Amino acid sequence: MITRLVKMHFKPEETESFIELFESVKTKISAMEGCKGVDLMRDVNNKDIFFTYSIWDSTDHLDQYRNSELFGTTWKATKAKFAHSAEAWSVEQLVGTLNNILK
Repeated sequence: MITRLVKMHFKPEETESFIELFESVKTKISAMEGCKGVDLMRDVNNKDIFFTYSIWDSTDHLDQYRNSELFGTTWKATKAKFAHSAEAWSVEQLVGTLNNILK
């Protein structure tokens, strides 16, 4: 299992429209093969910075999503709202308790 973290910094006037966009696609993303779910988080100190947190069965499943039409249209609409380029990480859990919660 892998976790995908994406940090996005939006133009202040675009934050609400991004939240609406995320709400409209979150169920579709979660329904993609191999996706265990996707969450949206907001920085507590800067309300223009958001993070998506998604869990995937494998990098192959994540890549299938990243090559999908859903990702293409969603990412294009999301990028147009950025104040700065996004940062993304795919990580594997080594030590912790969350794996027990997710199983």
